[in-house]
Amino acid sequence: MHWADVIAKDIASKCDKPLIATGISPSGEIHVGSLREAVTGESVRSALENLGKEVRLIYLVDSFDPLRKMYEFLPEEYEKYVNVPLCDIPCVCGKHKSYAHHYVEPFIEAMKQIGVKCEVHYVHELYRQGKFADATDKAFKRREKAMEILHKVTGREMKPDWAPFTPLCEKCGKFTDPIIDSYSYPYVEYQCKCGHHGKADITKGEGKLPWRLEWPAKWKLFGTSVEPFGKDHAAAGGSYDSGEVLVKEIFDGEPPYPIPYEFVQFKSKGQVQQMHKSKGSVVTGLEAINMNPPEVVKYLFLRVNPQKSIDYDYTDGMPIICDEFDRMERLNYAGGYTEAEENSVRAYQISKNNKLPAKQPVQVPYGHLVNLVQMSEDMDGVFDILRRTGYLEGATEEDLAAIRKRAETAKYWLDKGFADSKYRFSVAKEMPSVDLTDDEKAFLKDLASRMDAMAWDAEAIGQTISEAGKASPIGTKGAFKTLYRILISQERGPRLGNFLASMDKSFVVGRIKEAAQ
Repeated sequence: MHWADVIAKDIASKCDKPLIATGISPSGEIHVGSLREAVTGESVRSALENLGKEVRLIYLVDSFDPLRKMYEFLPEEYEKYVNVPLCDIPCVCGKHKSYAHHYVEPFIEAMKQIGVKCEVHYVHELYRQGKFADATDKAFKRREKAMEILHKVTGREMKPDWAPFTPLCEKCGKFTDPIIDSYSYPYVEYQCKCGHHGKADITKGEGKLPWRLEWPAKWKLFGTSVEPFGKDHAAAGGSYDSGEVLVKEIFDGEPPYPIPYEFVQFKSKGQVQQMHKSKGSVVTGLEAINMNPPEVVKYLFLRVNPQKSIDYDYTDGMPIICDEFDRMERLNYAGGYTEAEENSVRAYQISKNNKLPAKQPVQVPYGHLVNLVQMSEDMDGVFDILRRTGYLEGATEEDLAAIRKRAETAKYWLDKGFADSKYRFSVAKEMPSVDLTDDEKAFLKDLASRMDAMAWDAEAIGQTISEAGKASPIGTKGAFKTLYRILISQERGPRLGNFLASMDKSFVVGRIKEAAQ
């Protein structure tokens, strides 16, 4: 049974109307790794829905968090906004409501495209609507208890003047420390570092709870039943451990069913690095679904248990994950898959939102489309080759749309510079200036004569090249190398059978004959 089905079954036995919560602090570009949390929440939501449960998924944007420091990717003038709420900082590009909206809106678009069905809530709006006033009042009234809990769970010493609330200075617009003995509902008296002395109204969002209190306060506010979160929060003494106690003893609520997940790491040319949105991003969520169709990106996360890490290989991994997705699609329709493959087949089904066509869709490998988009001037050219080579036989309108989407993602992967250079080539319109040996020319002359009368399909072409290579002193490897040199001015390239079958026969044979002279 797939992990999402196992979790959903467990939750369904405990909760009639589950509410799943997830979210992000939009301090910088939101990378593809953050999609794991959204996809995890959506997969459990979908599985609960399949069990007949009335279930909701909410996405909380922590837009009231402060800009914690001057990040390297920001313009110098943003130094003055450190400790200002993200919702109150100007948009970096000038096209969005705020800094928070600038970074989170592309990610929300990515979630929509990937099929995450959620309600989006901006936390700064909840504060300013007074939604956190009750929790804040409880935190002040039970401050000693909260301090005791935090000390016991985290082991850290609590300062005598610790505050369960951080006011927002009305003068400088930054979060500051309060004078703790001056709380009288709904006001918190504070002294700001800028020199201003004032009062913050907790019913109007003039300050916020610290993270350790805010998270369990959200659970109580929404009645959260389930929440996926990064493994750092699940560590002993971490935010979940303290929240589990705080929500019960301070906010009179219950903790959600936890789904901790491992992080996604970037992988490029064998090198692995951690993803951090606060340091800028190598691949954003929106870029990820522009490089692979949404269902394939979804499958990437669904195929492994949340407690296992994922290496996101943006230079070589796009064709590989698509090939795996296609194989699971074929197994889904053909049946006969092994027990080890069962979870991956189920991941394929969930990635399609459990809505599968009656018959297997027509498939075109991602790697083949990578070649075709470089051989054609536009998508019409790509589809002309696919029709001529028989790839589109029996394709429905839905299949054609899916193939076009995949071709567009392959082109994006190449055009935006993510693909490794080995995937890039261009067919030389004129005979390249290459020095060929007599043996290479003899091989090409023999190959041209063999090709003149043969059927023009990938299998026949590949077999003919191999036979001609074996009959020549240059051998099969030398044969391939020679053909790449005269066609794309490189010594390696795409699989020759499919590659040559995609081109006009007269052009290919003509080039071979020209090179053989």
